[in-house]
Parts: sequence; structure tokens; C-alpha cells
Amino acid sequence: MEIAATVIIGILSGWLGSRIFEGGNLGLPGNLIVGILGGFVGYWCLDKLGAVLGGGWIGATLTGALGAIFILGVLNIALDSKS
Repeated sequence: MEIAATVIIGILSGWLGSRIFEGGNLGLPGNLIVGILGGFVGYWCLDKLGAVLGGGWIGATLTGALGAIFILGVLNIALDSKS
């Protein structure tokens, strides 16, 4: 059951991140990957800052979205520098 929750939160986080960071729509598989990786990045960054965005599904989704926005920003910078 935890894997299903992680996948759902990852999809929501990736989708939310792509909505906030325009031009970052990677489709369902891309949103899933960016959302799950964003969760790790978001929790790491917030831990370093001593901040928490809340608990439960909402907190995990917001934290994942924050990390997803960061990842999408880095990806767009990297892709823009190549062109």
C-alpha cells in the first residue's frame, strides 16, 4: 500500500510542479519520476532549512512539488544551455 501512495503522491507532485513551473510538462511517466525525485529533493532541502510544509498527504505533495519545481528548473537551465 505504501508503494501505491508513493506513486500517487509522486504523480500529484510532478503534475503540480509542472503546472507551477511552466514548460515543464513531461507527461505522466515524466511527472511520476520528477515527482518522486522531487520528494527526496524537497525533503532534503527543507530539512537543511529546518522547515516543514505539514504532514500527511498534503505536506508530502507540497514538499514533492517544491522539489519537482527545483528539478524542472535545473533541467530547463541545462537544456537551454545546450541550445
